[in-house]
Amino acid sequence: MSSGHFDGIWPMLTDPESIRLTGTHHRFTEDEVRDWLATRQDHHDRADWAIVRAEDGEVLGEAALDELDAPNASVSFRISLVGPEVFGRGFGTEATRLAVDYAFDVAGLHRVCLEVFDFNPRAQRVYEKCGFVREGVHRDALLWEGQWHDAITMAILATDPRGESTVDGSGIVGDPA
Repeated sequence: MSSGHFDGIWPMLTDPESIRLTGTHHRFTEDEVRDWLATRQDHHDRADWAIVRAEDGEVLGEAALDELDAPNASVSFRISLVGPEVFGRGFGTEATRLAVDYAFDVAGLHRVCLEVFDFNPRAQRVYEKCGFVREGVHRDALLWEGQWHDAITMAILATDPRGESTVDGSGIVGDPA
């Protein structure tokens, strides 16, 4: 991911549903996002990808392996799609599978973990389909519009089955930054 992806990423950071699903309270400025994108290639302890539709180059979201715990060969995963028009079309599943494959097959890690909020069952199903296992719950981890929500923790190990892959990676392009 690079500064060249700003025009595709910015709508995701301003879309109310994308903001809710990620539980992001901070409202980013354009300058903050441009600065963040410009530094992605300087971080060698993480992988950041723009999720780009191969057929037309449209940016559909972003995915990241971050919070590397090198001594324990573990990393966190996060993903966000541009908005409801992209949800439910398989792009998140494909990007998740590719990120997991990268973590285990390229980076040689042992564990990939994530958190997903209780109000996002669609994402929970995607993660389960990709082989993630529910590990626990952080109760009342997010206060959103006056209501508390749980964060569900999930992980997949290199030794776990990864689920049935029906993708070939042709819909996501680019090397991690």
